[in-house]
Amino acid sequence: MASVVLAFFVNGKICKDPNMVSADDFFFPGLNMPGNTSNAQGSRVTPVNVNPLPGLNTLGISLVRIDYAPYGLNPPHTHPRATEVLVVVEGTLFVGFVTSNPTDPNVKNKLFTKTLYPGDVFVFPEGLIHFQFNVGKTNAFVFAGLSSQNPGVITIANAIFGSNPSISLDVLTKAFQVDTKMIKYLQAQFK
Repeated sequence: MASVVLAFFVNGKICKDPNMVSADDFFFPGLNMPGNTSNAQGSRVTPVNVNPLPGLNTLGISLVRIDYAPYGLNPPHTHPRATEVLVVVEGTLFVGFVTSNPTDPNVKNKLFTKTLYPGDVFVFPEGLIHFQFNVGKTNAFVFAGLSSQNPGVITIANAIFGSNPSISLDVLTKAFQVDTKMIKYLQAQFK
């Protein structure tokens, strides 16, 4: 008689049969190694979430290492399912987040910023657009904890100007209150 293996989806991931789990499901090597920052933004995010580390499934936590070249940027983005707590290990970063759509129409979105140094900690609330910029002349890196095993990330400019197919020029010119030429220029940067 064949044995039956039951699989359970939890948070969109299959939980392993407990008899098949090993120490490797709870291990991620190499977070001590810098990420390659040779790209247009001058930064690299190395995620340690439920995808490379299945042992995180159902635990509600994950981690990233972010490396920055001099003047490197982790561009404006949001995590739809997590708050982020960032600690600077090396370098000097200018960081910030912006509130979104206050309920009072007389209140504008507010930008919160701070310059961070090694040992400093900053919190980015769940779902709010935030960024980090290396203002130093040397490399920088941070570790950040996130309150989800799968926090997700939406990089704002990539999503808006790099979609395929492209968002209508009529929509973007009206939303950003600029001319078509500017929108076409921005879209070309992400193709």
